This record gives sequence, structure tokens and C-alpha cells, in this order.
Amino acid sequence: MKEAPHASQSVDQYAIFQAGGKQYQAIPGKTVAIEKLEGNSGDKISFAEVLFRKTGAEAFEFGRPYIKDAAVKASIVKQAKGQKVIIFKFQRRKKRRTKTGHRQPMTVVRIESI
Repeated sequence: MKEAPHASQSVDQYAIFQAGGKQYQAIPGKTVAIEKLEGNSGDKISFAEVLFRKTGAEAFEFGRPYIKDAAVKASIVKQAKGQKVIIFKFQRRKKRRTKTGHRQPMTVVRIESI
């Protein structure tokens, strides 16, 4: 019985880029939720901090730390908020209980080209 190929093996073109201090994988057509960026839905943006790029079956490029003249082009799908994180502070025997919540703003982008 033959096993199915791993998801990253079937992709011929992808890149790793940096936005907001975090790294994300860019595959053309994929949507990615990243840290909040300024802009409205439909706006075009470009990420120049590309760390790694795969252009073919055996063609790889590594940056030190970034690849020169490489960019990931994307469009903003929507501005949203992430899941609620609950912060509960408790101090025993003092009747101190504090419950607060936080929702991190994020931007959902669709990768168009690498």
C-alpha cells in the first residue's frame, strides 16, 4: 500500500516570511492570519523580509538573514480579532479574584505571489 505524500512535499513553490516579529509560511492562494497591519480589505501589501524561498522541486534559496530582491505579495481579506484569552488572577484567603479578557487584533491576508 502506497502512502500519500506529505503536504509540504507536493508544493513546488513556497516561502517563509517575517511580519510583526513572527514567521509565516506563504503558499500562493493560501490565507494567513498575521499581526494587525494598517489597511482595508482589498488593499495590496508586500512583505520584503523573506527568509527562505523554494522555487522548484530542487531549487532553494536561503537568506542571511533575508533574501535580496525577494517579496511576498498579498492582499488583505479582512481585519478581525483572534480568540478570547481569559486572564484570571486569584489570591487565596484574601477574597481577591479578577477576571479579564483580551482579543488580539489580526489581519487575514491571501498570498498572491512569491
